[in-house]
Amino acid sequence: MHVDELNLSRRNAHARAKVLCDKSVALRFCSQTLIIAVCVMMEEKLDLISKCIRTFQDFPTKGIPFKDIFPILKDPKALTAVTDLFEEHVRNSYPQLDLIVGLDARGFLFGPLLAQRLGVGFAPIRKKGKLPGPTRSVAYSLEYAQAEAEMQEDAVSEGQKILIIDDLLATGGTLCAACELIRQQKAEVLGCLVLVELKDLNGSDKLKPTPVFSLIQY
Repeated sequence: MHVDELNLSRRNAHARAKVLCDKSVALRFCSQTLIIAVCVMMEEKLDLISKCIRTFQDFPTKGIPFKDIFPILKDPKALTAVTDLFEEHVRNSYPQLDLIVGLDARGFLFGPLLAQRLGVGFAPIRKKGKLPGPTRSVAYSLEYAQAEAEMQEDAVSEGQKILIIDDLLATGGTLCAACELIRQQKAEVLGCLVLVELKDLNGSDKLKPTPVFSLIQY
Protein backbone atom coordinates (compact mmCIF):
# COMPACT_ATOMS: atom_id res chain seq x y z
CA MET A 1 0.00 0.00 0.00
CA HIS A 2 1.36 3.44 -0.97
CA VAL A 3 1.88 6.09 1.68
CA ASP A 4 -0.98 8.18 0.28
CA GLU A 5 -3.28 5.18 0.32
CA LEU A 6 -2.23 4.34 3.87
CA ASN A 7 -2.88 7.89 5.03
CA LEU A 8 -6.26 7.87 3.28
CA SER A 9 -7.14 4.57 4.95
CA ARG A 10 -6.16 5.97 8.32
CA ARG A 11 -8.22 9.11 7.73
CA ASN A 12 -11.21 6.99 6.73
CA ALA A 13 -10.81 4.79 9.81
CA HIS A 14 -10.54 7.88 11.97
CA ALA A 15 -13.65 9.33 10.34
CA ARG A 16 -15.60 6.10 10.89
CA ALA A 17 -14.45 5.98 14.52
CA LYS A 18 -15.58 9.58 14.99
CA VAL A 19 -18.98 8.81 13.47
CA LEU A 20 -19.38 5.78 15.74
CA CYS A 21 -18.30 7.86 18.73
CA ASP A 22 -20.76 10.60 17.81
CA LYS A 23 -23.51 8.00 17.41
CA SER A 24 -22.64 6.51 20.79
CA VAL A 25 -22.77 9.93 22.43
CA ALA A 26 -26.05 10.65 20.66
CA LEU A 27 -27.50 7.33 21.80
CA ARG A 28 -26.42 7.97 25.38
CA PHE A 29 -27.93 11.45 25.19
CA CYS A 30 -31.16 10.06 23.73
CA SER A 31 -31.24 7.35 26.38
CA GLN A 32 -30.74 9.88 29.17
CA THR A 33 -33.35 12.17 27.62
CA LEU A 34 -35.82 9.27 27.37
CA ILE A 35 -35.21 8.30 31.00
CA ILE A 36 -35.80 11.89 32.11
CA ALA A 37 -38.98 12.08 30.02
CA VAL A 38 -40.27 8.81 31.51
CA CYS A 39 -39.51 10.01 35.04
CA VAL A 40 -41.29 13.31 34.42
CA MET A 41 -44.30 11.49 33.00
CA MET A 42 -44.35 9.15 36.01
CA GLU A 43 -44.18 12.08 38.42
CA GLU A 44 -47.03 13.79 36.60
CA LYS A 45 -49.17 10.67 36.87
CA LEU A 46 -48.39 10.25 40.57
CA ASP A 47 -49.20 13.90 41.19
CA LEU A 48 -52.53 13.53 39.40
CA ILE A 49 -53.39 10.46 41.47
CA SER A 50 -52.32 12.08 44.74
CA LYS A 51 -54.51 15.14 44.11
CA CYS A 52 -57.55 12.86 43.76
CA ILE A 53 -57.11 11.23 47.20
CA ARG A 54 -58.98 12.84 50.11
CA THR A 55 -58.60 12.27 53.85
CA PHE A 56 -61.59 12.03 56.21
CA GLN A 57 -60.71 12.05 59.89
CA ASP A 58 -62.40 9.72 62.40
CA PHE A 59 -63.92 7.40 59.80
CA PRO A 60 -65.18 4.70 60.16
CA THR A 61 -64.23 5.06 63.83
CA LYS A 62 -62.57 7.77 65.91
CA GLY A 63 -58.85 8.09 65.33
CA ILE A 64 -58.89 6.60 61.83
CA PRO A 65 -57.78 8.94 58.98
CA PHE A 66 -59.70 7.40 56.07
CA LYS A 67 -58.11 7.75 52.64
CA ASP A 68 -60.88 8.19 50.08
CA ILE A 69 -59.75 7.01 46.64
CA PHE A 70 -63.15 7.23 44.96
CA PRO A 71 -62.45 10.61 43.27
CA ILE A 72 -59.91 8.72 41.14
CA LEU A 73 -62.79 6.80 39.58
CA LYS A 74 -64.46 10.06 38.54
CA ASP A 75 -61.34 11.14 36.65
CA PRO A 76 -60.60 8.96 33.59
CA LYS A 77 -57.04 10.30 33.35
CA ALA A 78 -56.32 9.50 37.00
CA LEU A 79 -57.76 6.00 36.68
CA THR A 80 -55.71 5.41 33.55
CA ALA A 81 -52.61 6.69 35.36
CA VAL A 82 -53.14 4.15 38.16
CA THR A 83 -53.44 1.30 35.69
CA ASP A 84 -50.46 2.55 33.66
CA LEU A 85 -48.15 2.69 36.68
CA PHE A 86 -49.20 -0.71 38.00
CA GLU A 87 -48.81 -2.22 34.53
CA GLU A 88 -45.33 -0.76 34.07
CA HIS A 89 -44.18 -2.10 37.43
CA VAL A 90 -45.58 -5.58 36.83
CA ARG A 91 -44.15 -5.88 33.31
CA ASN A 92 -40.71 -4.81 34.56
CA SER A 93 -40.72 -6.92 37.74
CA TYR A 94 -42.79 -10.03 37.00
CA PRO A 95 -42.33 -11.40 33.48
CA GLN A 96 -44.11 -14.60 34.51
CA LEU A 97 -47.59 -14.03 35.94
CA ASP A 98 -50.73 -16.15 35.82
CA LEU A 99 -53.38 -14.33 37.87
CA ILE A 100 -54.30 -11.10 39.61
CA VAL A 101 -56.21 -11.54 42.88
CA GLY A 102 -58.18 -8.55 44.19
CA LEU A 103 -59.39 -7.91 47.72
CA ASP A 104 -62.96 -7.03 48.67
CA ALA A 105 -63.98 -4.52 47.72
CA ARG A 106 -61.77 -1.78 46.29
CA GLY A 107 -59.27 -4.28 44.94
CA PHE A 108 -62.06 -5.16 42.52
CA LEU A 109 -61.88 -1.64 41.06
CA PHE A 110 -58.27 -1.83 39.91
CA GLY A 111 -57.58 -5.56 39.66
CA PRO A 112 -59.70 -6.40 36.59
CA LEU A 113 -58.39 -3.36 34.68
CA LEU A 114 -54.80 -4.39 35.36
CA ALA A 115 -55.47 -8.05 34.59
CA GLN A 116 -57.00 -7.11 31.23
CA ARG A 117 -53.99 -4.96 30.35
CA LEU A 118 -51.63 -7.81 31.21
CA GLY A 119 -53.67 -10.49 29.48
CA VAL A 120 -54.17 -12.61 32.60
CA GLY A 121 -57.19 -13.63 34.67
CA PHE A 122 -58.66 -12.06 37.80
CA ALA A 123 -60.03 -13.73 40.94
CA PRO A 124 -61.67 -12.15 44.01
CA ILE A 125 -61.13 -12.62 47.72
CA ARG A 126 -64.32 -11.61 49.53
CA LYS A 127 -65.67 -11.19 53.01
CA LYS A 128 -66.95 -14.37 54.66
CA GLY A 129 -70.30 -15.63 53.33
CA LYS A 130 -70.28 -13.75 50.01
CA LEU A 131 -69.12 -16.55 47.70
CA PRO A 132 -71.01 -19.68 46.58
CA GLY A 133 -69.65 -23.22 46.43
CA PRO A 134 -66.69 -24.73 48.31
CA THR A 135 -64.48 -22.04 49.85
CA ARG A 136 -61.49 -21.51 52.11
CA SER A 137 -61.34 -18.75 54.70
CA VAL A 138 -58.82 -17.07 57.00
CA ALA A 139 -59.61 -14.83 60.00
CA TYR A 140 -57.64 -11.61 60.48
CA SER A 141 -57.61 -8.31 62.37
CA LEU A 142 -58.21 -4.91 60.83
CA GLU A 143 -57.01 -1.67 62.40
CA TYR A 144 -60.55 -1.13 63.69
CA ALA A 145 -62.35 -4.53 63.53
CA GLN A 146 -62.17 -8.32 63.16
CA ALA A 147 -62.93 -9.95 59.81
CA GLU A 148 -62.62 -13.11 57.76
CA ALA A 149 -61.44 -13.42 54.15
CA GLU A 150 -62.79 -16.09 51.85
CA MET A 151 -61.93 -17.50 48.43
CA GLN A 152 -63.47 -20.15 46.22
CA GLU A 153 -61.39 -23.32 46.20
CA ASP A 154 -61.16 -23.45 42.42
CA ALA A 155 -60.25 -19.76 41.99
CA VAL A 156 -56.52 -20.53 42.17
CA SER A 157 -54.64 -23.50 40.76
CA GLU A 158 -51.61 -25.18 42.30
CA GLY A 159 -48.34 -23.66 41.10
CA GLN A 160 -49.86 -20.46 39.69
CA LYS A 161 -47.85 -17.25 40.06
CA ILE A 162 -50.07 -14.58 41.58
CA LEU A 163 -50.08 -10.88 42.43
CA ILE A 164 -52.52 -9.51 45.01
CA ILE A 165 -53.98 -6.02 44.59
CA ASP A 166 -55.85 -3.73 46.98
CA ASP A 167 -56.45 -0.02 47.38
CA LEU A 168 -54.68 0.49 50.71
CA LEU A 169 -52.10 -1.09 53.00
CA ALA A 170 -52.47 -0.16 56.67
CA THR A 171 -51.55 -2.78 59.28
CA GLY A 172 -51.34 -5.53 56.67
CA GLY A 173 -53.93 -7.87 58.16
CA THR A 174 -56.07 -8.19 55.04
CA LEU A 175 -53.16 -8.79 52.70
CA CYS A 176 -51.58 -11.29 55.09
CA ALA A 177 -54.84 -13.24 55.14
CA ALA A 178 -54.97 -13.12 51.34
CA CYS A 179 -51.41 -14.44 51.09
CA GLU A 180 -52.26 -17.29 53.46
CA LEU A 181 -55.38 -18.19 51.48
CA ILE A 182 -53.42 -18.39 48.25
CA ARG A 183 -50.60 -20.41 49.78
CA GLN A 184 -53.13 -22.84 51.23
CA GLN A 185 -53.97 -23.66 47.62
CA LYS A 186 -50.25 -24.22 46.85
CA ALA A 187 -49.93 -21.21 44.58
CA GLU A 188 -47.07 -18.70 44.67
CA VAL A 189 -47.57 -15.13 45.84
CA LEU A 190 -45.14 -12.99 43.85
CA GLY A 191 -46.02 -9.73 45.58
CA CYS A 192 -48.68 -7.24 46.61
CA LEU A 193 -49.78 -4.06 44.84
CA VAL A 194 -51.52 -1.19 46.63
CA LEU A 195 -52.57 2.27 45.59
CA VAL A 196 -51.93 3.81 49.03
CA GLU A 197 -49.57 2.72 51.82
CA LEU A 198 -49.70 4.13 55.36
CA LYS A 199 -46.01 3.77 56.20
CA ASP A 200 -46.32 4.53 59.92
CA LEU A 201 -48.41 1.38 60.44
CA ASN A 202 -45.60 -0.87 59.13
CA GLY A 203 -47.88 -3.15 57.17
CA SER A 204 -45.17 -3.99 54.65
CA ASP A 205 -43.00 -5.33 57.50
CA LYS A 206 -45.77 -7.72 58.47
CA LEU A 207 -45.91 -9.04 54.91
CA LYS A 208 -42.19 -9.78 54.60
CA PRO A 209 -40.66 -11.49 52.70
CA THR A 210 -43.49 -10.81 50.23
CA PRO A 211 -42.63 -7.56 48.41
CA VAL A 212 -45.09 -4.65 48.43
CA PHE A 213 -45.35 -2.02 45.70
CA SER A 214 -47.31 1.15 46.49
CA LEU A 215 -47.99 4.18 44.31
CA ILE A 216 -48.68 6.74 47.06
CA GLN A 217 -47.20 6.72 50.57
CA TYR A 218 -48.32 8.65 53.66
